Amino acid sequence: MKYWRGYIVAGVLAAITAALTAFAESHTLLIDMFYPYTSRLIQTSLATWSSGADFCLWQVLAVLLVTALLASIVLMIVLRWNFIQWLGWILAGVSTLFFLHTGAYGLNNYAGPLADDVRLNVTEYNVTELVEATTYFRDIANELSQEVPRNADGSVDFPAFEEMAEMAGEGFNTLAYEKYYSVFAGSTLPVKKLGWADMYTSMGITGMTMPLTGEAAVNPQIPAVTIPFVMCHEMAHRMCISLERDANLAAFLATDAHSNVVFRYSGYYMAFRYCYSALATVGTTAADAAIQSLYAGMTPELRADLAEYDDFFAAHQDKGATAIANTANDTYIKASGDDAGVESYDQVSDLLVSWYIQEIYLPAHKEEEDVFDPLDKNWVDLTTNPTVGGDTQ
Repeated sequence: MKYWRGYIVAGVLAAITAALTAFAESHTLLIDMFYPYTSRLIQTSLATWSSGADFCLWQVLAVLLVTALLASIVLMIVLRWNFIQWLGWILAGVSTLFFLHTGAYGLNNYAGPLADDVRLNVTEYNVTELVEATTYFRDIANELSQEVPRNADGSVDFPAFEEMAEMAGEGFNTLAYEKYYSVFAGSTLPVKKLGWADMYTSMGITGMTMPLTGEAAVNPQIPAVTIPFVMCHEMAHRMCISLERDANLAAFLATDAHSNVVFRYSGYYMAFRYCYSALATVGTTAADAAIQSLYAGMTPELRADLAEYDDFFAAHQDKGATAIANTANDTYIKASGDDAGVESYDQVSDLLVSWYIQEIYLPAHKEEEDVFDPLDKNWVDLTTNPTVGGDTQ
């Protein structure tokens, strides 16, 4: 019996985790009513605890776990431990981590979409509306591209990583306490630098959030123009906005609400990039013509920043490592309840177009309502009243 205790523990925890997931999947409304708030409190507490270290604690814990695993293998061989018993307790440890992750964070994937929380009406759109939205984001990015500080070579001259990390929460505070979007009332503690940056750069990974320690981290090597947006993206994950498309929308809203031009430019730069990429996949003659027109209308600064991003990953990204990372991330996202997998990152373009239609296009084309004037005779048709201007007999 003692040989199977680890398997029993692993089985029980796996069964509880599966039951929680199945319940959340079939009761999304109930989950949305309470779970994100509880989860956000947990993440805020963990973020406060882990903020005492300026490095990612989860990476240290990962090294310790791997070291302990390797040590246990050596001891198993030297001391001739029973392999079946050893494997059972390894599986119990893995099941414990999955159980804790699911209980503290994972069920956020089954809560309602961010669009509901920010009162965004997501609608179907046509190519013309996609072009108009992309043009809008390009025009704002064009304007901001000439306002941000730049070096002599034309590259952006943003503040140091730590300074931007301190600033990143401002937009979320504006959204939460001035626009009353309670979904953003989570931790705005500074994000951290992601350790082992060379490895993550080779995989094309720009940031990562670890719910078990409440740590949001950003790869400090990525092009500076994207760092403010990615900081807000990872901060949104820590606020329990778990779906990738939603975290991207949250990052855009937070950067748009920010008072600093560096954050606003990063947000509109990424919004334009996502919509521009979506337009490139349409494949029609009209879409191709629009792409050429959009490109011709970019400022030299915006065009250079877009090229810098592409050139950076072309030079540093390893295709094999990226494929492995994408497969792992795709598997995780799908296992968490989002069938779109890694494609969910780019699906933010649908949300951005809906945002443009609701917040920019419709208000600009709304017909002015006439205000009733009781002294204006044109408001009332008096010709049908027999007591006015006619024979009263």
